[in-house]
Amino acid sequence: MAELTEWVNFYLIVGGSAGALIGLQFVVITLISQRPVVPEDAGAAFATPSVVHFAIVLLLSAVGDSPWHAISSIAICWAVIGLAGIVYTCLVVRRVQSQKTYRPVFEDWLFHCILPLAAYAMLVISSFVTAWRVRPALFVVAAAALMLLFVGIHNAWDAVTYHVYTLSRETQKNSD
Repeated sequence: MAELTEWVNFYLIVGGSAGALIGLQFVVITLISQRPVVPEDAGAAFATPSVVHFAIVLLLSAVGDSPWHAISSIAICWAVIGLAGIVYTCLVVRRVQSQKTYRPVFEDWLFHCILPLAAYAMLVISSFVTAWRVRPALFVVAAAALMLLFVGIHNAWDAVTYHVYTLSRETQKNSD
């Protein structure tokens, strides 16, 4: 499809970045595994979503770079991915609220709940917009993919700095 051929480089770069960041996150988790253990409920609320968002960006890149015969097929994929992401984000909201390890601040709510919800809603909206305007829908999907990529980067960095600086200080104080 002519509409998607212009996006090949975008999806190649964004998908490759997401794949690399998934691998990097596993390396970092391995390196900080010797740090104090964070309860599982906090990990499910704050660490797992980053990997999910990176995986969704990788999936969007694969979908966007696949040889589709009609835009309606890709629009259905966007809708399914977006709806699944909305359901997952609601689950993350519940996990953030129920975990007792860390008291979330506005930045946490923004990057773990609000922005991902907006990105997934953009995917659902894009799936409907394609019936009238394909080109704008493609830009909205690209914006959603980038938003999820940057949210994942922010959240992964936030988790690492929390482990390195906050938990390290607490461990050091307890051992003194």
